[in-house]
Amino acid sequence: MKIEIRKPDNKELEKLNVKSWPIWEKEPSKFDWYYDEKETCYIIEGKVKVSTEKETVEFGAGDLVIFPAGLSCVWEISQKIRKYYKFG
Repeated sequence: MKIEIRKPDNKELEKLNVKSWPIWEKEPSKFDWYYDEKETCYIIEGKVKVSTEKETVEFGAGDLVIFPAGLSCVWEISQKIRKYYKFG
């Protein structure tokens, strides 16, 4: 189970209709998380490190991140995060 991170261009963001997705915000913190279903998110601002048993990834503003269903991880937010997100 791998977390996918990439820098999408405006064309891809429009195709995904990212700006119609809800926004989630959270202050710097650390917490455990489990994904019941796939989540795709686009980071508006902030900086995050996510660790799983197999990998640690970092991402921030401008990144499109895809978390697979069934993933257990630890989120460590170092700068307040704002993201568009979509489940399924």
